[in-house]
Amino acid sequence: MEIAEVAAGTFWVTRRPPVFRDGPFGEEEGRAAVATVEDRVRQGLPPRSVVSVTGLPLTEAVRDARERGVLDRIDMFDRITPNGVAWDDGRSVDADVIVWATGFRAAVGHLTPLKLREPGGGIRLDGTQVVRDARVHLVGYGPSASTIGANRAGRAAVRAVKRLLDGAGHPAPVPVPA
Repeated sequence: MEIAEVAAGTFWVTRRPPVFRDGPFGEEEGRAAVATVEDRVRQGLPPRSVVSVTGLPLTEAVRDARERGVLDRIDMFDRITPNGVAWDDGRSVDADVIVWATGFRAAVGHLTPLKLREPGGGIRLDGTQVVRDARVHLVGYGPSASTIGANRAGRAAVRAVKRLLDGAGHPAPVPVPA
């Protein structure tokens, strides 16, 4: 939003429409949001981003930016061109700079050979520990995909790994049907 004050023009492009949250967001709301995300991974479903559960805070600055048209959302473009971006329907926008804010997205494709995914498409967790293979912990996946959540999850994962290493041996991976 701040860049709009000095740029000749800005465009806000997102993969899906944003959901704004008006009202307080305290500890209780935070716990409820984390529980919602955690429930999905316990079911073996792909996690949703934390912000998809919490919504974007509707602060005075955000309200002002919306009123000025700075936060008029445009659907995600289809390609980057030498001069900007373009959509398959023929629209294009010249852009000197693209600020690519990726947010928190579960990128775990590199773990595919471990066969950790459940039939629902996600990776089932117990805390940070993968249910199908207790040797694997995912910090930053599901409910730990926020700064606060990742800090807590990191500490919990360290404690769990320490217990595992201090124990009588390493757990065997859970057999995965072919």
